[in-house]
Amino acid sequence: MFATPRKFFRFFAIAEVFSWTLLIGGLILRASQGWDLAVTIGGGIHGFVFLSYALTAVLVSKNQRWSAVPTTISVISAVVPYATVPVDIWLHRSGRLEGQWRRTAAEDPRDHTWHDRLLRWVINHPARSILSGLAVVIIAYVTLLLMGPPVER
Repeated sequence: MFATPRKFFRFFAIAEVFSWTLLIGGLILRASQGWDLAVTIGGGIHGFVFLSYALTAVLVSKNQRWSAVPTTISVISAVVPYATVPVDIWLHRSGRLEGQWRRTAAEDPRDHTWHDRLLRWVINHPARSILSGLAVVIIAYVTLLLMGPPVER
């Protein structure tokens, strides 16, 4: 399913669009019908997918050796409703999503840093990596839930 960085990134870019739709729908239902639960459900799903997309953007940016600009744009695009798909299209058209996962060290000196070794471990152990990534997202998600909504002043 996620044989290439492009497919992996696109999956989460589209998931982020659906999660935005659920959140906006929940906000509309709360405003028009008083259904607070709709925001709780839509917001919860959106928050989880948002964190998953951000983790994906960082992983793919590292694999593809993006500079800070496309990496920052890809992560920040999740903050703007529906912006992840245009960013995905831009990254694809600019060739930044081309290629395979970097499973082995190449002759490139950039492949011999600790974070490149970690990247290869993540790519070469998908089940463990998914569970680890899921744990990171869940911990971040629960921490943010426990912190509660922003306080209005």
